[in-house]
Amino acid sequence: MGVYKRGTTWYIDYYAGYKRRREKIGPSRRQAETVLKKRMVQVAENRFLEVEKYDKIRFEKMTELYLENYSKPNKKSSRRDVTSINNLEPFFTAKYLHEITPLDMEKYKRGRQGKVSNATVNREVACLKHIFTKAIEWGIVQKNPGKKVKLLRERNTRLRYLDEKEIGRLHDACAEHLKPIVIVALNTGMRKGEILSLKWKHLDYRVRTISILDTKNGESREIPMNDIVYRTLLSAKKTDSPWVFCKKNGERYGNIRKAFEGARKRAGIVDFRFHDLRHTFASHLVMAGVDLKTVQELLGHKSFEMTLRYAHLSPEHKKAALDILCERMVTIWLQPSKLEKNESLEVLD
Repeated sequence: MGVYKRGTTWYIDYYAGYKRRREKIGPSRRQAETVLKKRMVQVAENRFLEVEKYDKIRFEKMTELYLENYSKPNKKSSRRDVTSINNLEPFFTAKYLHEITPLDMEKYKRGRQGKVSNATVNREVACLKHIFTKAIEWGIVQKNPGKKVKLLRERNTRLRYLDEKEIGRLHDACAEHLKPIVIVALNTGMRKGEILSLKWKHLDYRVRTISILDTKNGESREIPMNDIVYRTLLSAKKTDSPWVFCKKNGERYGNIRKAFEGARKRAGIVDFRFHDLRHTFASHLVMAGVDLKTVQELLGHKSFEMTLRYAHLSPEHKKAALDILCERMVTIWLQPSKLEKNESLEVLD
């Protein structure tokens, strides 16, 4: 048991339960040793799910393991996974996990197209891919058949963001308990669930950061506080509740939809949801000249493609960008060229 090399490739050799396992790692011995340590921890913590029993695990059993051991404990959006799996199971349930091929996934995509939107198909296929990712991590299968399966092209997703006047009207129309929630959303890009789940222990006023568990992918991320958020959160604490945003009795807000809809109507804003505050945050960052990579990090997107959805610009901003280019071009053209300078020198000679 340990690491060994064949040719230019390093492998690891270990036991999970009574089963001996070997894995191909790559050209780095250090990486092989790191993966081996990780596997040993997983075995010690019984996180290999008794894999010796699952050499021929059916898809239905794997989805059960996925939901109970990963999705439900780690993702607040686990209900979406349940919905996706309910649609996946009729197609894949009779198959053993190791029998599922890229072609099977392509057939599933074709079968769902036309019945539901491309976005829904993509969400289901993405869930299927991640089920295999976890199966590999848990030592149940060796390969992910979805690795090269491409998602469908989606139509331009609805993106609604507030302009400066609308932001002002919404702010003024918010009830007192809703106003700090909206302020935080507009200045951090946090999702509604992330904001309502905030506890005081998640805030570090010393370095001005908010630590949250991403409700989409179950991973933690840190969000910086700007001055507006810093002052808003400082003045928000009025009870001994662990929740940042809570009722007078200390209970967290479960639903603010009614309050937000009331504020939206009073502000005279149409076709706008709370989640669109996230679009507004990203859109105004881009219009202010912030690079997309930084926007991706602030939004907590794993995929850069997701961030591109927020990278649209208003017509005014595009025109301003071209005006900047115009000024630069005029400056260039007004400067004498090297040829003109040389001709002037020749005349002087």
